Amino acid sequence: MRIVLRIGGSVVASPVNPELIGEYADMMKDLSTHGLQIVVVVGGGALAREFISVAKSLGLGQEAQDGIAIGISRIFAQLLLRRIGNSGCEEVSLSVEQAVLCTSKGKVAVMGGLEPGMTTDAVAAMVAQALNADLLVKATDQEGIFDKDPKKHSDAVKLDHLKFEDLNRVCIQDKHEAGIHQIVDPEAIKILKRTRIKVVVVNGFKPKSVLMAIRGGHIGTLVD
Repeated sequence: MRIVLRIGGSVVASPVNPELIGEYADMMKDLSTHGLQIVVVVGGGALAREFISVAKSLGLGQEAQDGIAIGISRIFAQLLLRRIGNSGCEEVSLSVEQAVLCTSKGKVAVMGGLEPGMTTDAVAAMVAQALNADLLVKATDQEGIFDKDPKKHSDAVKLDHLKFEDLNRVCIQDKHEAGIHQIVDPEAIKILKRTRIKVVVVNGFKPKSVLMAIRGGHIGTLVD
């Protein structure tokens, strides 16, 4: 089975959560011993957005802002990879091809961002396409996808099942900008619509939810 796990920076990096990073590392090590091919893509969270703000204050453009956010995401990827140890690749993967090659050798690949103009959601979708993944799991700071932002609307309702065509309806922002923060980013939506790779969005603060999604359990929001 080929899995891409996208861990939101809002989960492990806002603030930095060493215990949770350790739990995910142990889970990845265990899953790799059962023959799963795994790529993990980690976001930079609040720290990345803080440095984007600093970059803006310095008068830097969006490409520079993106580059700084990518650097932050790779720091968190490095932490997770080092904690995974010998079950992981030697280094954080800096391209889709490098990640796919590493998983073919039975190792867990870990990535942050790749290039300006692309969020880690889009990276995860691209890797899922290249890996011909069976499943993309997004571990976020919500129980799944809601009909509207549950942080702003107390009457928001979690959606158990969506079609790819429905994503634009619940993910309002339709273009990339540095630090974009919504449940699935617009570039990733375009890739997912084209590839039709099954996606499950779960609460990343509960690693067992990620494990249940990988095992085919009914949890979070399924997009297919």
